[in-house]
Amino acid sequence: MASQNANRLIDHLARRQFLARAGSGFGMLGLASLLDEAGLLTRSARANPSEGLVDRSLAPLAPQPPHFPAKAKSVIWLFMNGGQSQVDTWDYKPELEKRDGKSLEGFDNKTGFFVDAVGGLMKSPFQFKQHGNSGTWVSEIFPELAKHVDDMAFIHSCFTETNNHAPALFQMNTGMSRMGFPGVGSWVTYGLGSESQNLPAYVVMCDTKGRGLPKGHATNWGAGFLPGVYQGTFLAAQGDPIANLSRLPHMPSGEQRRQLDLIAKLNQQHLQLSPGEAELAARIESFELAYRMQTAAPEAFDINSEPESIKKLYGLDNEKCAHFGKQTLLARRLVERGTRFVQIFSGGMDNQLSWDGHIDIDGNHRQFAGETDTPIAGLISDLKQRGLLESTLIICAGEFGRLPLAQKGAQPGRDHNPHAFTAWFAGGGVKGGTHYGETDEIGHRAAVNRVSVNDLHATILALLGMDHTKLTYLFNGRNFRLTDVAGEVVRGIIG
Repeated sequence: MASQNANRLIDHLARRQFLARAGSGFGMLGLASLLDEAGLLTRSARANPSEGLVDRSLAPLAPQPPHFPAKAKSVIWLFMNGGQSQVDTWDYKPELEKRDGKSLEGFDNKTGFFVDAVGGLMKSPFQFKQHGNSGTWVSEIFPELAKHVDDMAFIHSCFTETNNHAPALFQMNTGMSRMGFPGVGSWVTYGLGSESQNLPAYVVMCDTKGRGLPKGHATNWGAGFLPGVYQGTFLAAQGDPIANLSRLPHMPSGEQRRQLDLIAKLNQQHLQLSPGEAELAARIESFELAYRMQTAAPEAFDINSEPESIKKLYGLDNEKCAHFGKQTLLARRLVERGTRFVQIFSGGMDNQLSWDGHIDIDGNHRQFAGETDTPIAGLISDLKQRGLLESTLIICAGEFGRLPLAQKGAQPGRDHNPHAFTAWFAGGGVKGGTHYGETDEIGHRAAVNRVSVNDLHATILALLGMDHTKLTYLFNGRNFRLTDVAGEVVRGIIG
């Protein structure tokens, strides 16, 4: 049969075309061999069973070995959309209380977004107390998370490069402040594949209270120049979580299977003629994954099957936080079943519909902390009691921080601050109860052991067993990576 197909192919080629293709093919084989011997092929171009690598053109989401022993197998990123205020949450500043109302000499009023609304220094409206064996200072708005500070590693000296939401979101999610680059979850699933072949490898959930998507929308979880199979799968807040997944009522399972087999056969034939078309391989895999998910996804998404005690642990009995509780519970169910990367956005598009507290920082942060505190604490407890916290890395961070000054108004808020914000990690091999880096005495700028977004990404990859300098993808003649040409692993938080 194979020889008949080859003869048909030759019949459709002119003699000179056949010789040209054959000659070029031998040359390319020789070039590939030389490049491989020199170590210049990326791991996506190699398929060596002895190293545990799988041919990506045949199984783009097959599990891949890490570069070195991993501490974490999966990630849950809790994204505090809009920019959580570090000085009102995790970065206690007594000096800010002492200097409340005073002006900040030499302050550049272009640091934030509203240049004409800059007020004086403003103390936090929230009380702080120390908790845990680590003596971590925690704002009163996180009474449940305060019980878990000895499981959490805080990085207080984070900074970013832009004071505008969309580019800051892009940078935090893709490593670049402009559009068109793969998300962190895409890089992770490209590097490691998926432990589950029946569920999405990379899942994204957004605010379910009608507040809209984060600025930049799906660009924050797109695959960029990576094959499309690595982009995030968005779960809808209403209706079917995954659009167009259910089989049509009149379509028997057997008939659907035969259709997919025919489509796969035709696509594979075309792929053999055009082996460089990564998107075609991704399309083949997407059809097959969708078919497998028709059975696996409904079971995974069925949080009603959980015991009442677990639902209560996540706050599903509290109307204020039930929406976020359902998402964090679903995140646990997904990583438990092999999903590699889950990202949940708290807050939506506009200022007061997210952590973007330009007006009334007190009311804004009390509301969103009230929505997330119990569910996140429940997630940590649940993962721990199931023995999953050690293998699951939890990340909590937004796109930037907020200024220690007041933004003028009847109910003062805080403007954007790219110079300082706090991120915390838990589980997944981090050293609980640790604090890395410092801001200045009023929380304005990262001052000690400054940590860039590239550094954060390098650390995430390291905990997953990947060297950020080796996780590359050849595009437009250049090897791209998540951390671009920078990034240092924050060793101080790794256990």
